Amino acid sequence: MDVSWIPGSADLVVVIVASLTVLGGVGATIASRSKRGAPPRPQGEPSPTVTADAPSAPASAPSAVRGAEAPEAPQSRLARLRSRLGGGFGASLLALLSKGKLSDDDWDELEETLLLADVGSSATDQILVSLKERLRANPDADPRAVLREVLIEAIDPDLDRSLALGAPGTGAHEPVVVVGVNGVGKTTTVGKVARVLVAEQYSVVMAAADTFRAAAADQLETWGARVGVPVVRSDREGADPASVAFEAAGRARDEGKDVLLVDTAGRLQNKAGLMDELGKIVRVVSKVKEPVEVLLVLDATTGQNGLTQARVFAEVANVTGIVLTKLDGTAKGGIVVAVQRELGVPVKLIGLGEGADDLAPFDVEQFVDGLLGSAS
Repeated sequence: MDVSWIPGSADLVVVIVASLTVLGGVGATIASRSKRGAPPRPQGEPSPTVTADAPSAPASAPSAVRGAEAPEAPQSRLARLRSRLGGGFGASLLALLSKGKLSDDDWDELEETLLLADVGSSATDQILVSLKERLRANPDADPRAVLREVLIEAIDPDLDRSLALGAPGTGAHEPVVVVGVNGVGKTTTVGKVARVLVAEQYSVVMAAADTFRAAAADQLETWGARVGVPVVRSDREGADPASVAFEAAGRARDEGKDVLLVDTAGRLQNKAGLMDELGKIVRVVSKVKEPVEVLLVLDATTGQNGLTQARVFAEVANVTGIVLTKLDGTAKGGIVVAVQRELGVPVKLIGLGEGADDLAPFDVEQFVDGLLGSAS
């Protein structure tokens, strides 16, 4: 078409051509993006997690979650971490026994060392009697070997320390309720337990039933996002914890998850109302499926006070296992013996550091070897 008669027609043609070129480039960019999907999420931005008001992704094997971390295999963790147990009461005991023939003062010091390590009076008496008998029967015995044998017996290697879960991939939606007082690292422990389960190929959903601490649900979502585990939560601070737990139990069932992990609020043992609420959470979850585990998180550094907490929790919920945190760098490792005797339930997991995979299944022999600084 001849446009030479239009004033400024040459300039107009240039503008039209330039505009078409720009639009064509935009269209090509949009088409290209639609083919390869959304642009990558900026580094450091958290992955989206499921809330109580949003549907979650279908259940799938943990390894299939795009961008999720691969946690360390649980079987190798304690072997890696046990050096952090060295220098505790085991080393003190070994140093005394290595002196050779022990005086009455030496035996008194052994007793004091055990008591200060929170082993407990009855267990201390048993350990000392066993040591005396074996050393008298065989004076030339290796003190390390004798002490190792006695400590393993005191901790009881015959207790079943595995989590009472079925095989991964069954969609059995088995609830595991985690309880404990404020300050023991309970929410962090729940996140670390999720990593242990994901490493064993379980599909997991977590319930943020600690609704009284604003940061608890956010903290749990951060842990979940790293390994592709969805979190059921309430957007309202102070919401009914039992309602959150009940909804999570239903979702775990409906989506065929293997395990439901329930984080609960830190309970002060002298707060009867809060303890009653914990009992309510367990009862409500049981309407969907009875919990297979109630894990009590204890701080190893609290010593005998931790036993007081353990007694109260055992009265409210059927505690089936202990998770001991902050065992690294402490001389209080004897609490393992004392709490098992107090509750009649085993220590199943121990925390030996701040790292994401520094929670390990408890193994008696590796634990004692760590205390004594034994070579693997």
